[in-house]
Amino acid sequence: MEKIVVSGQQKLSGEVAISGAKNAVLPIIVATLLTEDQCTLYDVPHLADVQTISEVLQSLGAGVNYHGHTMVTDGAGVSKTEAPYEYVQKMRASVLIMGPLLARFGKVNLSMPGGCAIGTRPIDLHLKGLELLGATIHIDEDGVHAESDGRLKGNDIFLRVPSVGATENLMMAASLAEGRTRIENAAEEPEIVDLANMLNAMGADIRGAGTSMIRINGVPCLHGAAHTIIPDRIEAGSYLLAGAITKSRIKVTNCIAEHLRPVLDKIIESGAEVIVNEEAMTVEVIGGEHILPVDIKTMPYPGFPTDMQSQFMAYMCMAEGASHFTETIFENRFMHVDELRKMGANIQIDGKNAFVNGVPALYGADVKATDLRAGAALLIAALAAQGETTIGQLHHLDRGYEDLIGKFRQLGAKIQRVEM
Repeated sequence: MEKIVVSGQQKLSGEVAISGAKNAVLPIIVATLLTEDQCTLYDVPHLADVQTISEVLQSLGAGVNYHGHTMVTDGAGVSKTEAPYEYVQKMRASVLIMGPLLARFGKVNLSMPGGCAIGTRPIDLHLKGLELLGATIHIDEDGVHAESDGRLKGNDIFLRVPSVGATENLMMAASLAEGRTRIENAAEEPEIVDLANMLNAMGADIRGAGTSMIRINGVPCLHGAAHTIIPDRIEAGSYLLAGAITKSRIKVTNCIAEHLRPVLDKIIESGAEVIVNEEAMTVEVIGGEHILPVDIKTMPYPGFPTDMQSQFMAYMCMAEGASHFTETIFENRFMHVDELRKMGANIQIDGKNAFVNGVPALYGADVKATDLRAGAALLIAALAAQGETTIGQLHHLDRGYEDLIGKFRQLGAKIQRVEM
């Protein structure tokens, strides 16, 4: 079993380049199923999830050629409309194949999706939206089966919550639907805008991405395109917090600061200095002598991202005072708390609320990554802790952080991946 071993209390310095965004690249890879033509994607990160979604496409008959950080897909050979169970169970993003396959072939079969165990995350918004576009949905013990009688039909869709996945699935499906579709209360995340930009490059007619109202005029077919994936705002935020908790000075490059604004504001509130150079696409953090407590409430974009809650909680474990976290997105996203407690953190949970009383020091311990962002939180805590920390269940971290060990070593961390 592999584990990460971290020797804490090392000052970090230097700069680290941010990879393409995990949460943007997965739906964009899936979107290439909408065309028979080749598509070329740049800045594709080397992640376990990227490998999984590539295998899903290949299982459907698509060609996937991945070298360096460039991926070329070819949809001409796609003939199957059912993704193998073993792939879909690995990763929740596999549900995104429903929209493209239904739009292009008129049917799709999907076993229920897997991924991080951070809540129930039902797919009812996806299914209700596809029904409004003309699909007939049937659910049994084998999964979800959807069919359409001819081309999908545009419609007005209201999402009761601004689901990122549902917005992406419905955007892709509506791109080939007949007529106009309006998605109200749509998710506004930068990853939605990136997908819309890719789809428009393929010939789609999508307007309003990044706002709560997305308008899509369906087109008969899409063609190949080239697209560069946006930088990963969650990866950038994780490295900035690593710098802040160790009271170091580090710089992240290939970073769109505007995508990180709520996180940067809270880092500044905590007493650290943040230097943004939008033209150079860099953000620099200088950790403060004292870490001040801040309160966090996760919200859909442009609010504070749930994907940064765990990491910021690790940071607040060493604040001089009490912090209050409210998690409004996922009901089971405090699984990292028990692991942080093993390191000496003082955290109390009450439903959707976590109360963190800062402690003078954290201590090395044997902990496990209960999900992707929990793993990042434990690593951030380990960098500031006294002694040595070992982190297990690394498959979660492999899903979302490219070259994690190499990048932290580049910053001066004493970290290694070992067989134990």
